[in-house]
Amino acid sequence: MKPIRPADLLPAEEPRVRAGISRRSLLLGSAGLVAVSGSAVAGYSGAEAAMMLGVTRYRLTPRGWPAGLKLSITVIADIHAGGPNMGVARIHEVVEVANSLNSDIVLLLGDYVATHRFVTEVVPEAVWAAELARLKAPLGVHAILGNHDWWFHQARIRQALTQAKIPLMENTAILLGEGQSRFWLAGLGDQIAHYISPGHFRGEDDLPKTLAQINTDDPVLLMAHEPDIFVEVPDRVSLTLAGHTHGGQIRVPLIWPSFVPSMYGARFAYGHISEGGRDMIVSGGLGTSAVPFRLGVPPEIVRVDLGG
Repeated sequence: MKPIRPADLLPAEEPRVRAGISRRSLLLGSAGLVAVSGSAVAGYSGAEAAMMLGVTRYRLTPRGWPAGLKLSITVIADIHAGGPNMGVARIHEVVEVANSLNSDIVLLLGDYVATHRFVTEVVPEAVWAAELARLKAPLGVHAILGNHDWWFHQARIRQALTQAKIPLMENTAILLGEGQSRFWLAGLGDQIAHYISPGHFRGEDDLPKTLAQINTDDPVLLMAHEPDIFVEVPDRVSLTLAGHTHGGQIRVPLIWPSFVPSMYGARFAYGHISEGGRDMIVSGGLGTSAVPFRLGVPPEIVRVDLGG
């Protein structure tokens, strides 16, 4: 994975990952939004982050996926556990809604803890992990780590997932299902796991190693925290599932693409992306980063139905 460019590393905060836009400028931009639009906008964006919760559904049969192979997937991305918008009660609600979907498999796409400076309720790792342990699916619950998990409290997050009996996938692939219903699930290491210098990171991702473990013709699903890897994903992968962007989180007209933490801006910001016959779905996620607000991109659980 090529380094993301360029950025400064802000003390006690997350590194920037988009040219010309920092988390500090996002904070300043949000403050300006509040000043210009008034307390109503601030109140609405806070309520959108803390109270709204939707299920966004996709139905598709991507290339390489047998039309008769039906699979339902619940995707949970970017929880960022911590108040004011993702306290214990809110996480409980997320799990209840996710379980009500009765999907075949549940995928957790990383970033489990809130790290912004406005946290009002600290949710210990053991607490949010115990909630996630209640997730149920016939083919199991599977997780990857996100950049925040590497930058903050990595060891504690790993331990929490282990205690919750949620398998963590890092550059690994496993064969799931039986008979004609088999498919590969691959989980990629985080692409910006280690800060090196302003605008440069070293990832833990190894896509060739991950895909080299696939030794049958069964279709492949790929979990990746950041969507930028999609430019390198080969046709062998039927569907890539990603998070990280929060859909832009604060969709201010005209300028929101600059807030997307991707070197590709709005290209991979959100939703179903199809390029060259390859498919990716990017979740808008659940929690918040930098500021506890969402505007125009409410928290969501994603449900994907493949085949049929």
